[in-house]
Amino acid sequence: MQEVYHKQEKGVLLKIKMESDSRPPPYYENYAYQPENVASSRHGGGYTYPSYMSPYYTPSVPHYIPRVSTYHSTPVPTVVQPKSSSTKCTPKIRKCVCLCLAISILLIGAGIGAFLIWYFVTDSCSGSKIRCGTTGICVTPSEWCDGIRNCPNGEDENRCVRLFGPEFLLEVYSSESKDWYPVCYDDWNDQHGKTACEDMGYNSNTYVSSQAVPFMDASKGFMKLNLSAGHIDLYKKLYNSNWCSSIRLVSLRCIDCGKSTKRLKSRNRIVGGTSASLGDWPWQVSLQVYGTHLCGGSIITPEWIVTAAHCVDGTYSAPHYWNVFAGILRQPEMIYSKGHRVEKVIPHPNYDSSSKTNDIALMKLQSPLIFDEFIRPVCLPNPGMMFQPGQQCWISGWGALRQGGNTSKVLNAAVVPLIDPDICNDKYIYNGHILPTMICAGYLKGKVDSCQGDSGGPLVTYRKSLWWLVGDTSWGTGCATQYRPGVYGNVTVFTEWIYRNMQANRR
Repeated sequence: MQEVYHKQEKGVLLKIKMESDSRPPPYYENYAYQPENVASSRHGGGYTYPSYMSPYYTPSVPHYIPRVSTYHSTPVPTVVQPKSSSTKCTPKIRKCVCLCLAISILLIGAGIGAFLIWYFVTDSCSGSKIRCGTTGICVTPSEWCDGIRNCPNGEDENRCVRLFGPEFLLEVYSSESKDWYPVCYDDWNDQHGKTACEDMGYNSNTYVSSQAVPFMDASKGFMKLNLSAGHIDLYKKLYNSNWCSSIRLVSLRCIDCGKSTKRLKSRNRIVGGTSASLGDWPWQVSLQVYGTHLCGGSIITPEWIVTAAHCVDGTYSAPHYWNVFAGILRQPEMIYSKGHRVEKVIPHPNYDSSSKTNDIALMKLQSPLIFDEFIRPVCLPNPGMMFQPGQQCWISGWGALRQGGNTSKVLNAAVVPLIDPDICNDKYIYNGHILPTMICAGYLKGKVDSCQGDSGGPLVTYRKSLWWLVGDTSWGTGCATQYRPGVYGNVTVFTEWIYRNMQANRR
């Protein structure tokens, strides 16, 4: 099937190269909602450009529509009142003025001092950095579990836990061997499972189970429990071993993710999609500012949402702007819901607004979501999982149903296959600008695609009876444009970054 897929795509590429490429430069609309009256008709081929002047970009460099102020107030002339000649500066007045100034300076100084204490002591690890215990020293996620002790007490190398592959195999990093090892099921129990989940950033109340699964290859070795170690941290109880008497490994489920009421059947092949039903995409959320839908997002825990970094870049980077709505299909119904306030916004520290690499961000909610049939998390793709070209995925969101149109009142979804990055990077498509942090999905002939207002929303696939988050909606040329498929953040390369930030910000 894969060989046939490649042949078909190569045939399409030959057709592209034979045609004269007279399209205008790329124009990206997968960002927020832009009202229809902002754009005027484009020349040729049905394209439309915004009515305001935008900075010049080379034809192959991705960019977004800049925000435009919709209201400009006219300044009111200031009338200068003439000073009264009768005003006199007596010693008593001077004394009062000096006293007021002294009090003001003291108050300002106290405020600055309080801020500095808060910044350097209470919340010294800004952005996505991770605090080393109570020392106040911060390390970046890339320095966590890399075999080098960056924290004074080695905390960055002590709680290195992850889940591997679609079977959720528990693996622990050995700073001595500088490698990841599966955990033997000998003497394992649910309490150890809850501790391991907490080490990854989950709350123990979402814990599901620890199960034993057989292993095929024992050549690498294991991590085993040392029961005589007493009541100490889990990572101190684990040691390297070449023997596992149960011949089984720990499969750990920290959260009941990837469940949906959707029936897997093809529908008419958001642009070119169909309206969703309650429970189809229970992880989908609407991210709103001042009651207006701007972006989508995906639930991964009761407190954490995955979205795109460009959604929170610039003006709306502060958490107080945002309100999150879950379990509601129609935008008008969200007016009568309070939604959930955001406590923290964490964009990827290496997000580049020019190339759109690392276009992913996390939002932590002030209060946890209550899961039910219509509000559920999607599964994060574990390290070791690979998604091949041609894999069927689904996109969902309240984005525009056509290029330049209004956002949809109803949640829509569509099927899109993954596209080989070599094909997407062809000079007649995206000309080498698809980086490893990105995934292409859609149809080279267009007609089905994400659009403005879908940004940050999920690209999911169904595997091993679960739904997995493959990507977040990032950018693309127009909407459903021929030879310009949608581009998504590659969540498979961000999973460990997500876990590190969940761990660092766990209550």
